[in-house]
Amino acid sequence: MLRALTLFALAALVAGCSSVGGGTPMTVFADPAKYQYSSCESLGRQRQTWTVREHELKQLMDRADQSPGGGLVNVLAYKADYTAASEELQLLEAAARAKNCDAGANWQSNSAVR
Repeated sequence: MLRALTLFALAALVAGCSSVGGGTPMTVFADPAKYQYSSCESLGRQRQTWTVREHELKQLMDRADQSPGGGLVNVLAYKADYTAASEELQLLEAAARAKNCDAGANWQSNSAVR
């Protein structure tokens, strides 16, 4: 069971780092067409929500890493949610670019490193 979860988490991590040509990121947890009909304002609000969620999960993962067995806790409790949040942000950014939304200071650049 633990081996299967570890392999799944590893696959999700690798998939989260890749992208498919054509501007639509490849995702494991998020629906690529989810934001197709969203307005720029809605995309901005969703991005803010998912950014906060990703940050919270990252803090929890960092805190868990400081304790014995923290890596296991990360895989079982946080990694899938963190990957899902990262994928949602990728989709939001791709949708905003496709709709030519005003990027402003709130949107990350294409060269941002997480």
